[in-house]
Amino acid sequence: MEEFMRCYEKVYPQMYRTAWFYLQNRQEAEDAVQDAVLTAYEKFYQLREKEKFGPWIMRILANKCKKRMQTWFRGEEDIEDISPTQEKVLAKETDFAMASAVRQVFEELEEEERFIVAFSVLGGYTGEEIAEMLNKNHSTIRSKYRRALQKMRKKLEV
Repeated sequence: MEEFMRCYEKVYPQMYRTAWFYLQNRQEAEDAVQDAVLTAYEKFYQLREKEKFGPWIMRILANKCKKRMQTWFRGEEDIEDISPTQEKVLAKETDFAMASAVRQVFEELEEEERFIVAFSVLGGYTGEEIAEMLNKNHSTIRSKYRRALQKMRKKLEV
């Protein structure tokens, strides 16, 4: 239990950021992280190389997020349903339009591209670590990462 907690404490902030980026909802992100942690805790004994805990649990989290995205209806909020508190938060957002555009372009990427970009940019994982998570060649991951960023850049320039 103590070893699991030490490993988990190192990756929690990355897990939450990644889940939020995928799901765009605080409660859903927290639930996805909680589900991933529970699954990882139950299977921690199966992890032979404890130094690979970060990529391992992030892969579990990605699968939990994908599952939630498949079952969760992600409709846009009706403007009438936005509370005054939410309005203040939105008003304080310095560049809400740009953040929204980036999020939309990110969601238009293929699933594998989203995974690679999210884990590289938000999770801080290297190309080698992502390649290991996806069981792919490092150069393939590097190419897909560059192409995904180019796609996003091109769509944002229009």
